[in-house]
Amino acid sequence: MIALRLVRFIELHSDPLARGLLEKFLHSAQTEDLKKVPAGELHDRSHAIFFNLSDWLMGKSEAEIERLYTEIGARRAAQSVALPHLLAAIMMTKTHLWEFLERQGVLEKPGEIFGELELLRHLDRFFDRALFYATKGYEEEVQRRRSAELHAA
Repeated sequence: MIALRLVRFIELHSDPLARGLLEKFLHSAQTEDLKKVPAGELHDRSHAIFFNLSDWLMGKSEAEIERLYTEIGARRAAQSVALPHLLAAIMMTKTHLWEFLERQGVLEKPGEIFGELELLRHLDRFFDRALFYATKGYEEEVQRRRSAELHAA
């Protein structure tokens, strides 16, 4: 059984998690292009993931994750965020989340190892799908723009 206590802990701390992640985005060379995105938009997107983590890990369908992350990928392409910076942001989100749990000392109880491993598996699966669909949406937007440019010429 997934460590629901850890998921609830993350959801409870969603605002400081989102603020800390935004700081990392804005100060990392790997996510430099995210400065092209309004800070409030980045914070709100991160907060929504952390605040609704149980839904994202256990309640959302593949189609819902595909829809959201395809839209995010297309939006970042339209905002001229380089694809590597978008992908780095998604990977950084997962790392930030896991580092937060480690700092809080909530991953050190031997009796909960199975739940923690299950949580890690669910997080990996979620973020892998987010990477895939964000890339898909990004590439579709780039192709749409190229096609529009060709037709305008």
